[in-house]
Amino acid sequence: MTITMTDDDLLARLRDILVENFEVDAETVTPAANLFSELGLDSIDAVDLAIQVQELTGKRIKPEDFKHVRTVGDVIATARQLLAA
Repeated sequence: MTITMTDDDLLARLRDILVENFEVDAETVTPAANLFSELGLDSIDAVDLAIQVQELTGKRIKPEDFKHVRTVGDVIATARQLLAA
C-alpha cells in the first residue's frame, strides 16, 4: 500500500511529532527551521525523530540517510524519499 502525503501533510505531522515529543513551539516548526540551533534538539532527539519518521512512513531509515538532516525541510525530503521507495 502506498501512502500519499503532500509536503504540507508531512509538515503538519512533523509539527505534531515535534510538539508532542520534543516540546517545540508549533509556530517555530517551518521547513527552514534548524532542528538543532532553532528547535533545540540534540543528537539523542535526532535519533528519536528518525524513529518517529520511520513509524510515520512505515519504512526503515538508514543512519547515513538521516546523518545530513539539519532542517525540518530536510526531514520532509527524507520522508518523501522513503514514501517514494
